[in-house]
Amino acid sequence: MKDSHASLALLARGLAGVDMQVRPLERSAGARAVLVGKRLLLPASADARLHRAMVAHAVAHLRHSVPARPTRTLKPMGVAVVSAIEDARVERLLSRDFPGLHGWFAGSLAPPPDPLDLGFAALVSRMDRMLMLPAWQDDNHWVNKARRLFDETAASAGLEDYDAFRAIASILANDLGQMRVRFDPQHYVVPAPYRDDNSYLWDFGDAETPPEEAIALQQSGARPPPADNGGPPPEDGAELELELGRYSYPEWDRKLERLRPDWCTVIEKLPAWQGLGAAREQSSMSHERLAPLALPRARHLDRTHRLRRQWEGDDVDLNAAIEVLVDRRLRLRPDPRLFMRPGKAPRPSSVLVLLDLSESVNDPGHDGARSLLDIEKQAALMLADANARGIDRLAIHGFSSNTRAEVYYYRLLGFGKPLEAPSRAMIGAVRGRYSTRIGAALRHAASHLRAEPSGQRAILLVTDGAPADIDVHDPHYLIEDARMAVAEAREAGVRTACIAVDGAADTYVRRIFGWRNYCIADDARSLPARLARMSARLAAAN
Repeated sequence: MKDSHASLALLARGLAGVDMQVRPLERSAGARAVLVGKRLLLPASADARLHRAMVAHAVAHLRHSVPARPTRTLKPMGVAVVSAIEDARVERLLSRDFPGLHGWFAGSLAPPPDPLDLGFAALVSRMDRMLMLPAWQDDNHWVNKARRLFDETAASAGLEDYDAFRAIASILANDLGQMRVRFDPQHYVVPAPYRDDNSYLWDFGDAETPPEEAIALQQSGARPPPADNGGPPPEDGAELELELGRYSYPEWDRKLERLRPDWCTVIEKLPAWQGLGAAREQSSMSHERLAPLALPRARHLDRTHRLRRQWEGDDVDLNAAIEVLVDRRLRLRPDPRLFMRPGKAPRPSSVLVLLDLSESVNDPGHDGARSLLDIEKQAALMLADANARGIDRLAIHGFSSNTRAEVYYYRLLGFGKPLEAPSRAMIGAVRGRYSTRIGAALRHAASHLRAEPSGQRAILLVTDGAPADIDVHDPHYLIEDARMAVAEAREAGVRTACIAVDGAADTYVRRIFGWRNYCIADDARSLPARLARMSARLAAAN
């Protein structure tokens, strides 16, 4: 083995132009190479072909990477993505200087993963293959985006610009976060077997697990014990939510121009009960500070309610006509108001306020102001309190989505139900999570309105952005599906409207809801007043 490592050291010296030590790595079963300064530790389990690729990759880092960069605020997933992009960048630079090395790298890649595997390691492995093999094809949007950004950056900034590639790595890591891809740093291993563990690239500072200990743990296959700090359970809280039922709905495919049957699954749930007591108290306190809304009563012409003694109308008031004849016999001036017409009576109406509960509503407003979610909750409470002076039957529901298989739907206040303490707590407990699949939510909301008494039935959506979800990459796909859902609701006698808290919403909101059925709130603080006006308008519409 000494002769073998000596020859590899000569190879490294020839490629790097400097002396480099190549030594065996103890306890190396299943491990990756480790690069420490100018010393490369190789696992004995690897064959000669893999050893050569390991040496070439280490030389690429020595020639083109800056070692021990501080991680600063980078999260573990971000470190892994930046490392993978840096691996591809330095290998391409070295292959430019020594074209024969490309075959060493390409021949040592990990086998293609299962196309159905959307885990972090599988996606990085597919990205490695796409960046290494120009002719390779992949149907994953994130992987194709990685190739496009990498090639565009190489063409515009050059392969030597580390900061430019660091920027695209941040974009890709953010996309993985939006896609909610799970990352387990304790079990993650760099997919390409010839690449080192990337400890050469980073300075972890005062991390809980020093780099040396992390390397040893990775080599031995062990893992540190989980931290038990007595903290709260995971923030997701999905396991604490009570599922009420599942419903299947179609979705409009704009390219096929047809509905895909049973394409989306809507899951009705109750919000997580964790912290409901505090939410109940907080919502009650917030309610006491809110000024009441002036919500006008919705009225409409009612032919069963007749107004008598009118100057004009569609029928004659017989009692007034008889009094005219009597007045003429008595030579008195008769009252000329001889007609009857329909009067206005309270119009039965059912309005469902549908709140967008996606992750983006958690973002704070300008100057650290309250989030849109907090304002949505307060506006919903105000509207429900004003209901006795306005809409006959009001319901408040919310939704978010995690792909077409999981469109979560929350019934926070039922039709005709008073706003009591449990309902206040329910509204206060909802949290913003996941994405915004508007079409499926509108279809499910319309199904609730079909069971309402005949009269004016309407859905009022409150959202902060265009429909989107992590399994859809065509920006127009869900917009067209939402537009079709609005048309389906209209055919069923349900009117839909929208309040968009987004200054750039005009184009997509108009496309979905039409010219008259939306308004845009540039400032989220105006949402309560706009919600009151729009809901009253829907209740009074003919």
